[in-house]
Amino acid sequence: MKDLIVVATITAKEGNEVVVREALQKIVPLSRAEAGCIRYDLHVDLGNHASFVMLEAWRDQAVLTAHEATPHFQELVATIGGKADVQIIKLNQVL
Repeated sequence: MKDLIVVATITAKEGNEVVVREALQKIVPLSRAEAGCIRYDLHVDLGNHASFVMLEAWRDQAVLTAHEATPHFQELVATIGGKADVQIIKLNQVL
């Protein structure tokens, strides 16, 4: 089975760029340490420093669901809620 790929685009609302960036940076090492996490990389858009992209790879949906229930993920959601627009795309590789 192919890995589950997640592309999360997080765009901080004006005035919240630092809070959002710090919250995203905080979750990276914690998420990388989770069983079933293959990749968890944070990127910033060179043309818009308020826009971040998290590229993730997980073994399967079950480990992603477990990740979403962790205290550090829930803290991220609470911290950036209302301070950023979030778009999440879940992918499976075709070829």
